[in-house]
Amino acid sequence: MATDQKAADNSAMNELHWLIDMVQTIEVGLVVLDRDFNIQLWNGFMENHSGVSPNSIKGKNLFEQFDYLPAKWLKQKMESVYLLENRAFISWEQRPFIFQFKNYRPITGRADFMYQNVTLLPLSSLTGEITHISMIVYDVTDVAINKLQLKSANERLEYLSQVDGLSQLYNRRHWEHCLQKEFDRYARYGSETSLVMLDIDHFKAINDTYGHQAGDRVIQNVSHIIKKSLRETDCAGRYGGEEFGVILANTPAANALFFAERLRKKIEQSEIMYEEQLIKVTISLGICDIKPDMTDSDIWLAQADQALYQAKESGRNCSVTQQ
Repeated sequence: MATDQKAADNSAMNELHWLIDMVQTIEVGLVVLDRDFNIQLWNGFMENHSGVSPNSIKGKNLFEQFDYLPAKWLKQKMESVYLLENRAFISWEQRPFIFQFKNYRPITGRADFMYQNVTLLPLSSLTGEITHISMIVYDVTDVAINKLQLKSANERLEYLSQVDGLSQLYNRRHWEHCLQKEFDRYARYGSETSLVMLDIDHFKAINDTYGHQAGDRVIQNVSHIIKKSLRETDCAGRYGGEEFGVILANTPAANALFFAERLRKKIEQSEIMYEEQLIKVTISLGICDIKPDMTDSDIWLAQADQALYQAKESGRNCSVTQQ
């Protein structure tokens, strides 16, 4: 019997040794805290990434040792684990990291820190009382960076699908989408909104005299001035060729005329140098605010175009408001 008991003890000791070895070498962080958030276990992963040894930190308060931790928020998470006796999860998308560990992943070496997922587990005593909590820290840097890069690439593709390459303003398709949204907003809330359509005067003559590359430079210059003149709520697009449209949200026609005249003067005063030749241009502008009898955005656009036509007929380099 004594031999059997000794063998059983040896087996238990071996299992304990294996368990301790696994805890210390596993490629996840493992921290055990008591009810007062004092550290009872700090495994090899945590030591390697923090530079703090288990012996030097055991029994010390987690939040005093790492004062950068979001203490109030994290304590609330931990208290809910004690209260509900159920695990809780912290995703890197919710908070990129808990512990400020540097990133040493070979694939995503450009990341400044380790992205982490964290699981909080309740640990019970032999009596079933929850006395401790375990933090399991996963290095998810590769997954996070790949997802962020994919998101960035998708956002870039979406941006490119909306923007005109030459002018860097919205392209016609996306601008018309903005026009419809603004018209729908007016139909719902009745807020004053104006549309400004503008055209570069004598643009064909610029192309014929200086060449199409010079014409492109003119479009870029006009677009740049338009973009600098916008508020965050405004939407400008290249409608086609040398014609542009600007949607001015929450703007009555009188204020839109002020915007148009200021823009017209800026462009008139601007100078474009192309192959040592000075090119000066002017624009004509048509303005129309949404009126109650307009049944769709096409009518709004047509009336702004009509005002632009009147500006051209009036000698160009002027602004006309559709009455």
